[in-house]
Amino acid sequence: MSRTSSPNQTRFVKDQATPCDPFAETRMKLQSIYKLASLTPQHRALLTALLGFFIITLDAIVVSVALPAIRDSLGGGITGLQWVMDGYTLPFAAILLLAGTLADRFGAKQTFGFGLIIFIISSIACAAVPSITLLIAARITQGIGAALMSPASLSIIGQAFPEPAAKARAIGYWAVGGAVASTSGPFIGGVLSTISWQLIFLINVPVGLFALWMLNGIPASVRRYAPFDWIGQFCSIIALTALTFAVIEAGEAGLVTRPILIVFIIALFAGVAFFIQQLRAEHPMVPLGLFRPRAASITVAIGFAFMFGFFGMVFVVSLYLQLQRGLTPFQTGLAFVPVTGFSVFMPIIAARLADRFGAWAPIVIGQALMVAGLFALGIFGDFASVSALVAMMIPVGIGAGTAMPSATSLLLNTVPHDRAGTASGVLNTSRQIGGAVAIAAFGALIAATGFHRGMSISLAIAASLLTVTMLATFTLRQPNPAIQGESL
Repeated sequence: MSRTSSPNQTRFVKDQATPCDPFAETRMKLQSIYKLASLTPQHRALLTALLGFFIITLDAIVVSVALPAIRDSLGGGITGLQWVMDGYTLPFAAILLLAGTLADRFGAKQTFGFGLIIFIISSIACAAVPSITLLIAARITQGIGAALMSPASLSIIGQAFPEPAAKARAIGYWAVGGAVASTSGPFIGGVLSTISWQLIFLINVPVGLFALWMLNGIPASVRRYAPFDWIGQFCSIIALTALTFAVIEAGEAGLVTRPILIVFIIALFAGVAFFIQQLRAEHPMVPLGLFRPRAASITVAIGFAFMFGFFGMVFVVSLYLQLQRGLTPFQTGLAFVPVTGFSVFMPIIAARLADRFGAWAPIVIGQALMVAGLFALGIFGDFASVSALVAMMIPVGIGAGTAMPSATSLLLNTVPHDRAGTASGVLNTSRQIGGAVAIAAFGALIAATGFHRGMSISLAIAASLLTVTMLATFTLRQPNPAIQGESL
C-alpha cells in the first residue's frame, strides 16, 4: 500500500527542513552557475567577446598606475617603464590588421581561443618574471595575444547576431566592456598595486579561464579564404618597431647619435616600402583608396591624435603624481576616477549633438575640451594642487568620450559598407600607434629634459596635435539635413 502525504504535511516538512539545511546556500549558488552555463550560444558568444575586450583594454591602462612599483621591484628606469607599456601596445598595433585576416581564414572562435590562451599564459609570466627584461618580453607576448583576440571578438558577435538591429545592440554591449575597463583601469591598478603589482596581471587569469570555458559553448566559426599581404605586414612591423625603439632610446642616448639615426633611417625606409607595397599589392593590408574621402582620412588622424593625447596623459601624470608628488598607487587611482568616469556617459550626449548639428559638432567639441585640458596641465599642472590638477584632467576625459565615438561613426558612414571592417581595423591600428608613439615620445622628453619640463613639453605637443585635427574637422562641417528641412 503506497503512502501519500497531504499538501499541508509536505509544506510542513519543507518548512521544518529549510532552516536546518546546511547546504541550501550552496545549492542556490550551484543553481545560479547552472543557469549561467545554460545560456544560449548567442549570449555565450556575447559574454565571451565582452570579457575578452575587457581584459584587453584593462591591460593597456591598468599598468600605468603600477609603473613606480614595478620600477622599485625590478629596476629599469624611465626607459624600462616605457618598454613595459609599449611592449604591449606596439605588437598590438603592428599585427592587428593581420589578426583580422587570420580570424577570417582560420575562424573567429579558433583565433580568439588561441589568442586568449597566449594572453593567459603571458599574464602569468608577467607576474612571475624576476627582471624588467623578461617582463618586457612577456608584455610583448601578451600584446600578440590581445591583437589576435580583438578583431576575432567582433567577428564572433557578428556571426552570433546576423540580424542588423540585434548586432548593433550586441556591439553596444561589447563596447561597454572596453568603457568599463578604461574607466576602472587606473583605480583597479591603484588598489591592486597597493597589495602587489603582480596582481594587475594575475587578475586576467580567472577572467580569461572563464571566457575560455564560455567559448566552448559557441559553435565553430565560418572560415573563408583571406589572402595575406606578407610584405606589407613585414614592412609595417619593422617601421613601427624601429620608430618606437629610436624615440624611446633617444631620451637617454641622444637624438643625433649614430645608432639612433640609423634606426630612424630604417624606420623611414620601411615606412616608404610599406606605402609602395600598399599601392602595388593585389590584396593590400590598407587599401589606400579607401581613405581618399576627406572624412575618412581625417577620422583616422583623429584616432592617432586622440590616443597620443589621452594615453600619453595617463602615462605621464601617473608617474608624476607618484614620483614627484608622493601619492600612493591607491591615491593615484582615485585621482583618475573622475577623469575617466565622465567619459562613460559622454557618448550618449555626443549622439544627441550629432543628431542635432551633424557628426562634426561633437568631434570638434570633444577635441576642443581635450586641447583645453592638456594645455592647462602643461602650463599650470606643475604648480597646481592635486585637486586642481585632477580638475584640469577632467575636460580631457569628457572630450575623449565625446569625440571618439562620433569620429568612429563618421568613418563607418563614409566608407562603403563592405569595407567597414577594414576601415575600423585601420582606425584601431592608428589609435594603438598613437598610444605607442606617445609613451615613447613623452618618456624620451622626460629622460632628456627632466620630469617637470618634459611633462610640460609633452602635454603641449599633444594639445597642438589635437588642435590641428580639430581645425581639420571644421572642413567637414555640413548642415544637418533634418535641420535644413525644418527651416524650409
